[in-house]
Amino acid sequence: MIRCITLLSLIWLPAMALADDPQITAATAQQTGDSWRISVTLTHPDSGWDHYADGWRVLDTSGNVLGLRELAHPHVNEQPFTRSLAGVAIPEGLDTVLIQARCNVDGWSEATYVLPLACSSC
Repeated sequence: MIRCITLLSLIWLPAMALADDPQITAATAQQTGDSWRISVTLTHPDSGWDHYADGWRVLDTSGNVLGLRELAHPHVNEQPFTRSLAGVAIPEGLDTVLIQARCNVDGWSEATYVLPLACSSC
């Protein structure tokens, strides 16, 4: 039994070490009236439909989701890439949001990108 667990550890742990979370390399926020357009540039070693960055979300500093951008297909030959989400409602007085990326195999990245907001109502 112990040999079996040890063998599985030797196979499984290196595979985990190779897993790369999506990395957010840049983000911008543009206020338009009462809503915001958030643009995020990210990179991930997409290998095709079996493993790719499939979304990112905008969070307030308490972790509440303010917006979700689904990525509908892999970007194997387009790295890094930028996608936007318009119509994000950001509560008055909030001067910073967090961006978190996701891949279809490993789920949400633990890392968050801190995006300060430059706005008239903050």
